[in-house]
Amino acid sequence: MERLIFHIDVNNAFLSWTAVDMLKKGEKLDIRTIPAIIGGDETKRHGVVLAKSTVAKQFGIKTGEPIYFARQKCPQIKVYESNHKMYREYSDKLYNLFKEYTDKIERFSIDECFLDMTDFIGKNEKPLDIAKEISARVKKEQGFTVNVGISQNKLLAKMASDFEKPDKIHTLWEEEIQSKMWPLKVDELLMVGRKSIPKLEKMGIRTIGDLAKSNKEKMHKSFGKFGIMIWEYANGIDNSKVNYKEEKPKGIGNSITLPYDYSNREEIDKTLLNLTEQVTYRLRKEEMLANVVNVQIKDKNFRVFSHQRKMDSATSSTKLIFLEAKKLMDELYLKGMQVRLVGVRVDDLIDEKDKQISLFDNKQNEKQEKIDNTIDMLKDKFGYNSIKRAGEINKK
Repeated sequence: MERLIFHIDVNNAFLSWTAVDMLKKGEKLDIRTIPAIIGGDETKRHGVVLAKSTVAKQFGIKTGEPIYFARQKCPQIKVYESNHKMYREYSDKLYNLFKEYTDKIERFSIDECFLDMTDFIGKNEKPLDIAKEISARVKKEQGFTVNVGISQNKLLAKMASDFEKPDKIHTLWEEEIQSKMWPLKVDELLMVGRKSIPKLEKMGIRTIGDLAKSNKEKMHKSFGKFGIMIWEYANGIDNSKVNYKEEKPKGIGNSITLPYDYSNREEIDKTLLNLTEQVTYRLRKEEMLANVVNVQIKDKNFRVFSHQRKMDSATSSTKLIFLEAKKLMDELYLKGMQVRLVGVRVDDLIDEKDKQISLFDNKQNEKQEKIDNTIDMLKDKFGYNSIKRAGEINKK
């Protein structure tokens, strides 16, 4: 089977994550809409631009330059401190969203991942449609945008994601290399650094296409193994695998910021059910069972309320975990409360093969397990959204 690789890159990650975090905490101004940068301590040597808004870029501000120079270019520039702990939290949330689509994920950096989708797209699904779904969910659920590159290998997927930004999806199939990649300047090819450019230009190589058509042996003589690598990259050759680690999670959760503040309990419970389905689907994919259920809500004033409870026995049943989550919601929700965010999480996970059979395990539980497994099988074959509960269907 031909490989299918996505490369997903957060647009202007540090500034975007800072903006989203500030907005969640009640800030009215979206710093992505003004001349703004993320910078190190100006009183120390690391007082440089780490990230910039699109508006700041229009003033000629560049990543890596001293903040002093940025202020000269744009005196009204706003500088915000970096917060790597917060960046890691947003990176982890994004990673967890990706895990709903594949368990073969390589973190290339804090703000970009490779996803091996080869075995995770159903017969009737199209890669572009899945990419659009992921992109839309990131924007809606997490508040920032990503670029998605799609191809048969990691190199081409990454090259594709670096095409026009922000918030774009691009393909770079092998048959598109000549039209989409070869016209680009050679310094846009992955791994080609500034030090190599003068030497390449002396050899008459100015575009990726020039490099692809050059003599492979001559490149080897001039650059050694590096020459062979960039010649192969220019021709779209890359056999590297998506390097992922099989690590069992300590907990699995999902939350969503609602499109508007919900005060209708029926709407809240429907959201709770959708989140529980997503969490338990991932739980079963990991072949694990949960002992603890946690429900969280955030009201319109950004106050956070949460409750958790240990169940009688470990389970991955959507029905049982939802019923427990609903009881917790009964304890949290007050009539008239306007809810901004709902979250569900399961913790104290164990491997399903370690489950101890108790007197409470009965035929009803076995029946529910068969239903869950059948639903999972259909989702795997035809796509996650291919099957919905009757309550979610628009009766019109």
